[in-house]
Amino acid sequence: MSFPHHLKVAVMSTITVGAASLASCSQSSGKLSYPAAPSDETVDTYFGMEVADPYRPLENDTSAVTAEWVKAENAVTEKYLSAIPFRDSLRRRLTDLNNYVKEGTPWRGNDGMFYFSRNDGLKNQSVIYRTAKLGEGEPEVFLDPNTLSDDGTVALTGLFQSKDGKYTAYTISRSGSDWSEIYVIDTKSKQLLDDHIEWAKFTGAAWDGDGFYYSAYPRPEAGKEFSNANENHQVYYHAMGTPQSSDRLVYEDKAHPLHFHTAEVSESQPALFIHESGEGVGNSVKVRDLTDKSNSWKIMESTQDYEHGIIDVIDGKIYILTSFGAPRNRIMVADLANPARENWRELIPEQKGVLKGAQFSGDKLYLTYERDAADHVMIASIDGKEMKEFELPGFGSVGLSTDRKHPGDVFYTFTSFTSPATIYAYNPENGESTVLFRPEIKDVNLDDYVTEQVFYPSADSTMIPMFITYKKGLERNGKNPVYLYGYGGFNVSLTPGFSPNRLVWLENGGIYAQANLRGGSEYGEEWHQAGTKMNKLNVFNDFIAAAEYMINQGWTSPDNLVIEGGSNGGLLVGAVTNMRPDLFKVAIPRVGVMDMMRYHLFTIGWNWAPDYGTSADSPEMAKYLLDYSPAHNIKNDGTPYPAILVTTADHDDRVVPAHSFKYAAALQAADTGDAPKLIRIDSKAGHGSGKPMTKVIDEYTDIYSFIFHNLGIEPAKK
Repeated sequence: MSFPHHLKVAVMSTITVGAASLASCSQSSGKLSYPAAPSDETVDTYFGMEVADPYRPLENDTSAVTAEWVKAENAVTEKYLSAIPFRDSLRRRLTDLNNYVKEGTPWRGNDGMFYFSRNDGLKNQSVIYRTAKLGEGEPEVFLDPNTLSDDGTVALTGLFQSKDGKYTAYTISRSGSDWSEIYVIDTKSKQLLDDHIEWAKFTGAAWDGDGFYYSAYPRPEAGKEFSNANENHQVYYHAMGTPQSSDRLVYEDKAHPLHFHTAEVSESQPALFIHESGEGVGNSVKVRDLTDKSNSWKIMESTQDYEHGIIDVIDGKIYILTSFGAPRNRIMVADLANPARENWRELIPEQKGVLKGAQFSGDKLYLTYERDAADHVMIASIDGKEMKEFELPGFGSVGLSTDRKHPGDVFYTFTSFTSPATIYAYNPENGESTVLFRPEIKDVNLDDYVTEQVFYPSADSTMIPMFITYKKGLERNGKNPVYLYGYGGFNVSLTPGFSPNRLVWLENGGIYAQANLRGGSEYGEEWHQAGTKMNKLNVFNDFIAAAEYMINQGWTSPDNLVIEGGSNGGLLVGAVTNMRPDLFKVAIPRVGVMDMMRYHLFTIGWNWAPDYGTSADSPEMAKYLLDYSPAHNIKNDGTPYPAILVTTADHDDRVVPAHSFKYAAALQAADTGDAPKLIRIDSKAGHGSGKPMTKVIDEYTDIYSFIFHNLGIEPAKK
């Protein structure tokens, strides 16, 4: 689940009857026998509509009965997977495919050094290096997150250097949780300092002088750190050398306890911005000029109707990337002294593509546009009057790194479905790109594979883009295995990207298809809204239409079609499986939102209300959610379902594991045919971010083992 700007909260009535219990006998489905899930007689009432929730006890993820059920489920899943004869060879192949050097885009720190991430192959976490000059000499290890834990489950999630380069703050996540801790080191000596921040969340470290702003929640109730709703997001200022208890409260909004508050300090001219979100599709913005300590907050934007990002403050002018008056975004300028939205001026108008990023290099603006789900870069003058195309190596995704103080430092990463992330240096003088780093994967010829983009009609005739990647020479015989992936929500765009794990599928004759469903940002806010709330069925229909297109065009058949999605994509997979169980052979819903009636009651679930609506909004909304909620719409009449492997993790505090627990329990209790309905519950892992390499390989080993086995395919040994 992404972290969008939303919120709507309401209360529903709940009637609970009986106590949780663990049945003494096993429930079964077909040939497999599953553990009985703890259950009770809970019934919820929504506007007079009664909805049973028999697996409510599974929401208590710390109870003994839930722990017993989790242990039993993992035992069933492990027994099933361990019997697959090629599981070990798949693990070895995935290990080999991931064992290559990977680097991130370099950036120049405020200390004048260049920094970049590197993973030499199979390290659980990438290491941060620094060097005085790129490409010369052996770089110095600056920070190695692999030393922070024995099993790699402590992940580095952010690096923030003070304006003078003296200090470097870094954020970590433990076991995949959204909870963050902030540490600080002396940049030059790399010595760890005493400064330590706990219970931070959705934050960075925004430096101002010898201290930084950060966002945090009050300390959560013990034992409910990963399930209780998060309220009262606060912004603090931490002065170096002082304890967290002395940190100064800078901003809160007690009238809106479910809002997010994020601090940002501009680079070129010091101004403090507070972004407030959680109510609409965007964010409100307040600003304070830090050069005038007596200066009070000034409102730039009072509503959350639009998205606003601050590019920089230069000579008293605030440069803003905004969706105000432009569903595909534009650049506007405000005066720091008089920043209210009614005084903003347009600098660069809305273009055909969606403007997804903007940054300065010297007096030039580098603008990243998305057109038909692929990235393009334009370079504009600071007055917006001149604009030229930045030539990229191909059709794919790009990540830019620039520095206004050093206009010659322009670096970018380019990747596609058939190209791992390659690092380039761009020369602004002649427009030429030079390769700084190109990964090499042994025993793989990426030229053997090709990607094409197609457009297919959805149920309402809307044309939906989709990328299809496969090995050259593949025949359209109607029997090719297809791995169809989708997301469709929260203004998230699926652009081309490389995955070494996907090569296992491609080299065994598989086709990878990635559909750009409504609900994403591929074509701006209108495309996003077309997949939200009462339009959510558009997303499911888009995905079903993608499967039908692959079948109708002779690529595959229902007996060879696999679907996968994570988070909101897990909801997608669960919903379409209920709608069209005949269309798919295997379904992999990962860390999905499966209970649409109660999602808003856990951690930051309320934040998703602008996309989904909630069961407390209205009778119509409650009924709409109930009609597609994956956990509530599983057929129980003998209709054959695909083989299903549900995945979740014990530290997922984004989409709490109760979603997958309740969905899997309902699946296993229903009469849905003989195909397996399993759940894989990872430990010391979260929603996905920061997962160590060993866990990633283990997870994909099990997913691909399950898929190949249920397709009747034995992968080739390498």
